[in-house]
Amino acid sequence: MRPWSPIPIHDCGEPLLPLPGALLRLEPHPYVMAGAPYGADICPFRLREGVIERLLQAQRLLQDRSPGDRLAIFDAWRPLAVQRFMVAYAIAEECQRRGVEPHQRSPELDAVEQEVGRFWAPPSEDPATPPPHSTGAAVDLTLAGPDGTPLDLGSPIDAIGPVSEPDHFAVVAREASDPRLRSQAALFQQRRDRLAAVMLEVGFAQHPNEWWHFSHGDQLWAWRTGHHQAIYGRCGGSGSSS
Repeated sequence: MRPWSPIPIHDCGEPLLPLPGALLRLEPHPYVMAGAPYGADICPFRLREGVIERLLQAQRLLQDRSPGDRLAIFDAWRPLAVQRFMVAYAIAEECQRRGVEPHQRSPELDAVEQEVGRFWAPPSEDPATPPPHSTGAAVDLTLAGPDGTPLDLGSPIDAIGPVSEPDHFAVVAREASDPRLRSQAALFQQRRDRLAAVMLEVGFAQHPNEWWHFSHGDQLWAWRTGHHQAIYGRCGGSGSSS
């Protein structure tokens, strides 16, 4: 259970639409390349209509404040089958990184699953507790420069660990004794703050553990912004709620 799981959902019925050409997509899509089961006719670069409108507003704000920068979309809508696949994939990768046997129950495997769970929502089949990305309300994104190359924000999207927390590099910059490390950390935090500022200003909420994850209208958004209900529930590929 997440702290936002008890929040009721009253889906407003907005359609799930393809991202417009004005929004940069980071391709090839990383989860498609990992073998996630999207199916031949399912595009992950889709979001609810109102979410797309806010993304375009955020991009205009960004370009007004930092000409040349643009939003770069890493991932958007995610079917439950993909969520299930990617949770298992993330656990397997983290087990490999830590040298943990993934097929034998142990305290070490429990620790891996707990840490992965801070970043990957469980693939719940219950329509009352949908993973954020299955609603079409959540987007993973970063900043890119004028040529479309993603900027370095200090850690890859989906990195497991404290380095992915939104304010991680503020602490590093404050505590580092090496001036070069302090300067680099300050740059990473400045970029993270620049992304968050435009997203929050147009009505998104940020995941507390992930600098790249923002949503509008789902349970996480309602929890972070004080709304009493979510307006987007789990959404099928056709755009209808399910």
